[in-house]
Amino acid sequence: MIQVILHPGKEDYQALLSRPHKDAADLGATVASVLNDVRMEGDNAVLRYEAKFDKAELSSLAVTEEELQEAEALVSEELKQSINLAHANIHRFHKAQRMQPVCVETAPGVYCWQKSVAIEKVGLYIPGGTAPLFSTVLMLATPAKIAGCTDIVLCSPPSPQGKLHPAILYAAKVAGVNRIYKCGGVQAIGAMAYGTETVPKVSKIFGPGNQYVTCAKQQVSMTDVAIDMPAGPSEVAIVADKTCHPEYVAADMLSQAEHGMDSQSILFTDNEDVARAVLAEVEKQLEALPRKEMASSSLGHSRIVVLHDMEEAFEICNQYAPEHLILAMNTALDWADRVVNAGSVFLGHYSCESAGDYASGTNHTLPTSGYAKAYSGVNLDSFCRKITFQHLTREGIDSIGRAVEVMAEAESLDAHRNAMTLRMKNR
Repeated sequence: MIQVILHPGKEDYQALLSRPHKDAADLGATVASVLNDVRMEGDNAVLRYEAKFDKAELSSLAVTEEELQEAEALVSEELKQSINLAHANIHRFHKAQRMQPVCVETAPGVYCWQKSVAIEKVGLYIPGGTAPLFSTVLMLATPAKIAGCTDIVLCSPPSPQGKLHPAILYAAKVAGVNRIYKCGGVQAIGAMAYGTETVPKVSKIFGPGNQYVTCAKQQVSMTDVAIDMPAGPSEVAIVADKTCHPEYVAADMLSQAEHGMDSQSILFTDNEDVARAVLAEVEKQLEALPRKEMASSSLGHSRIVVLHDMEEAFEICNQYAPEHLILAMNTALDWADRVVNAGSVFLGHYSCESAGDYASGTNHTLPTSGYAKAYSGVNLDSFCRKITFQHLTREGIDSIGRAVEVMAEAESLDAHRNAMTLRMKNR
């Protein structure tokens, strides 16, 4: 069950904020072997590993139009409406992130500007298994479509019957995915990174996954393709004061815990009564969860930490740099500016993480494992490149020409200097 730590010293912070880690001694070599097989053998290797890992005997990898229609018929009208609502909100939020180009005259006659250009081919990895994440399809495909990506490729592990979850296929249709393939795990990452006879090579891969998928993304990113961000197990931190609703806080901790056995929930509070009340609520609500066993395992490396005051709570929380951060307090908006490191922040008693995971409009693909100190969550820019332009007139040569000559000469780059000198002589 959850550890409760009272008033730790600063020397204890590092241990308190440690994340769960699995033994990955043989992971890299296993992943590299599968990736190499996919690179060398293409579809044959992917089909072989689908049979081995997903127990699916497939004759082909591509999802057909008939399968898409069949899936749509299997999704309830209520779920379709919910997916449509979520898609509309995600679309609205990400569309507002479009950058308007601005031309800047940096010196007389020197004009510089930047243009946002979509990545042409992107790959989306959508986990299946115990929790088929059709919501992640919306989170990744929607901004990709807004950005203008011409090829949006989706890979997801099939069932032993060779089918993808109907809601994944419906969400893909709504969000504008144009190529869908039945493959998961390391073999899917390899297929998108290298290309096979069926699966096209992409320029950037997005999406969460288990430790094998994460390792595969990291390996292919070194030489073959870009990835969205480093990722690890999902996590939430909650900062709560005496005004919080303990039952809400407990529910938020449990919603994180059911993600997986290596997920982590941490509560920072300045009130021991809050700590006791939340712990009691967690124990009560846990009994009613269908995924009780998984959540219990996750809670084994979750913590409730009682600090001296809110200042200390925010200090330690910023050191943790959580993927999700909930401020369960009446004055959440007043404290929001104190947040320096976090993937996505949920303010006040009604802003549960579940809202952002599904339908508020923000993106739920976020940096974990402390990477929020340096990485952003997925947004419209994740699917774009910025190309810079400059235009110099004759007046521009007069403005900066001599400075360019002097700097090039100082770096012993005479050809650089000469390229400007020739223009200065002929202006």
